[in-house]
Amino acid sequence: MSLQLIRPDINIDFVGKRHFFVGLSTLVNITAIVLLLTVGLNYGVDFAGGSLVQLHFTRVTNGDQIRHALAPLGLGEITVQDFGKSGFEYLLRFEKVRHIKSLGTDIDGALGKAFGPGVGKVVRVESVGAKVSKDLKRDAIGAVVFATIFMGCFIAWQFRRVSWSFGTGAVIALIHDVLVVLCALVISQLQFDLTTLAALLTVIGYSVHDTIIVSDRIREDAAKRRRESLASVMNRAINETLSRTILTSGTAIVVLIALLALGGPILRPSAFTLLVGFITGTYSSIYIAGPVVLFWESRVKVRPQNARAA
Repeated sequence: MSLQLIRPDINIDFVGKRHFFVGLSTLVNITAIVLLLTVGLNYGVDFAGGSLVQLHFTRVTNGDQIRHALAPLGLGEITVQDFGKSGFEYLLRFEKVRHIKSLGTDIDGALGKAFGPGVGKVVRVESVGAKVSKDLKRDAIGAVVFATIFMGCFIAWQFRRVSWSFGTGAVIALIHDVLVVLCALVISQLQFDLTTLAALLTVIGYSVHDTIIVSDRIREDAAKRRRESLASVMNRAINETLSRTILTSGTAIVVLIALLALGGPILRPSAFTLLVGFITGTYSSIYIAGPVVLFWESRVKVRPQNARAA
């Protein structure tokens, strides 16, 4: 006898609880927008401009000592952040942009004078000008908006013979996922840079994939059960794909938790983005995309598809 994670005859009333979860999601989305407008993301050098330097010390050091050591270089106001092993690894940010090679050499020299030879060294240096960072931020917003709209239009076209409302549900679910991830990044104040942006775009792709699986099963069940209401068909489809959803999302989430815990500070923002995105992407496929379709089609049945979608 084979082991089954979910019983094949399970019938959880997901659709019946849609009002509560849509209300909860709306509240979270409003909170995300307010936080984005008031607190804002912790932009990395890629989007904020300036210079970033990672330092490693062989003995415990604090931020005040580092600022005092680098004061003769005239770098302006320096933000010092613990990075990795507390007291030994630091991340410096300042607005002035200098040539990477000369900046690293100057900082190494200043650290040698203040702490002695070999105590502190530069591990990484990044510098981005104001114009480049502004262009990157604009392109990043454009990429997220374009990916969201394009994915929604693609789903709407693929399921056009069933109902165009599937595309609307996909777009709203994607917007929900993006807002939830951005809200989590604002609250955690993890750095938002190009790698985090790549993780956010990956979340959009994953969310669409999960939404397509559920929508495709709704389409198949609608063709088989033409006399049933849309709510009943939708609930059955979600239950039928529940085992696949838990297995796929669960394995990915376990890997991301390990990456978040053991991947180190450099990978932490992108791993955190993926973790939150995969969880909310699975959630939105059930409680956001479906209710939107049901809202538009509540008084009619989903038209059964006799031919395959293009």
